Amino acid sequence: MKKNIAPSLLAADFYDLSSQMKLLKEGNIEVLHLDVMDGMFVPSISFGMPVISSLRKSVDFFFDVHMMVENPERYIEDFYKSGANGITIHFEACKHIDRCIAQIKAFGLRSGISLNPATPVSFLENIITEVDMVLIMSVNPGFGGQKFIPYSLDKIKELSKMREEKNPKLLIQVDGGVDACNIKELSEAGVDEFVAGSSVFKGDILKNIKALNTALGEE
Repeated sequence: MKKNIAPSLLAADFYDLSSQMKLLKEGNIEVLHLDVMDGMFVPSISFGMPVISSLRKSVDFFFDVHMMVENPERYIEDFYKSGANGITIHFEACKHIDRCIAQIKAFGLRSGISLNPATPVSFLENIITEVDMVLIMSVNPGFGGQKFIPYSLDKIKELSKMREEKNPKLLIQVDGGVDACNIKELSEAGVDEFVAGSSVFKGDILKNIKALNTALGEE
């Protein structure tokens, strides 16, 4: 299975967004990670449907919408209409996980559940067969540029084992502190998709993508 680097739009320079999207395309990026924050589930507020709709008109990346919002079921249809290809909700933010996942899948979108650092992987035991992807947060959600939390690696390994037993087609994504120094170890632990913010957008974007792919063994 091909491994994917998914640049996080949150780390981009919004003043120069158009040229940065072109660089991502030149770097053969396929997935764009879109962090939606509501100022309630996490302290920060980011962007929403208007930004995603605008981007959708200009780029053809797979739009991976990560909803860091309370009661995400309120907005699933809106993000679908805005151009999302996949929606990930937080286990901690939704009271009715099964119903919310079914709602995402009803729109034909990739369904995902995200776990905060302190949330055990075991909480997914009953729902893991119903989702397409699990996102392990390796930093506390809400802010970019944080350092990778070491015990996240153990969670990924535990999730990988659960995948083998319950849902072999499951994708594992990691978000937070991913760089060229740890991406190979994360891959070996079972990660398929790597959300990268500062390690892509800080400095030379094409060189950064190449460095990540080289470390990953994809080049």
